[in-house]
Parts: sequence; structure tokens; C-alpha cells
Amino acid sequence: MSARTGTSLAPLHDNQLVGLQVAPEVADKSGGLQYPTFFIYCERLNNTLREKFRRFSGTVTLTIEVRVTHDRIETISSALQHYVDGLTETLDSLRGDWGEGQFYTGGYQISFGPVKTGGKNYLQVAKATFDVQISK
Repeated sequence: MSARTGTSLAPLHDNQLVGLQVAPEVADKSGGLQYPTFFIYCERLNNTLREKFRRFSGTVTLTIEVRVTHDRIETISSALQHYVDGLTETLDSLRGDWGEGQFYTGGYQISFGPVKTGGKNYLQVAKATFDVQISK
């Protein structure tokens, strides 16, 4: 994506992908975060029992929060947009069967939060929410 758009984004490392749902204020106080950070968590389970005799047959709503920080307010939104573009490209490429009874149809919602104080002076969060169909 960087080559196609002509932008330069720092590569992501394993410690920037966090499997927690934690408020930005709490995460900043805990220390040890390296930005940008992607928080990945399950927001909701909906067991509709569409398939009889299955233990779980329904929808899992997953959320990925992209948190970007910067010391200048002028550049934070464009940096966040580039990471969200990369996230949506990844989600688009992951459509289909994930195996073990998991299927992602490809839809998602993106919401952008306001710039707040935090991180390296300023922090902005974008939230991607999408559903995965589960049958187990």
C-alpha cells in the first residue's frame, strides 16, 4: 500500500497488535505501548441457533481499534487514515471461509473518534467493526 499511495508507514510489530479492550487513558498509564497500536477484541456474541443441533450458530462481532499518536495535531488524522486504509484492504482480502466453521462475508463499519490528548501529546482512534458467522 505504501508503494501504491506514495506514503511511508512504519512497519508493525507483534507488540503493536493487542488482544484487549482497554480505554486509551488506561492503556497510556500502563506504559509500554508502541504506537500505532491495533486493539483487537470481541464486542458481541449472538447465538441465534440458525443451525439446529449446533452448540453455537450465529454471529460474532469483532472490533479492531486503530490508535495513532503524534506530537502535531495537523498530521494525526492523515496518519490514522493511512492505517485504516491498510486495515480495510486487509479485511477485503480476508473474505471467505476462515476454517473451523468461521466465515467472513466482507462487510465492515468504520468510525473515527475525535483527536484527544494522550500518547505523544495527541491521540486519535478509529474503530472497525465487522461480523463473522460461526457454526460450531
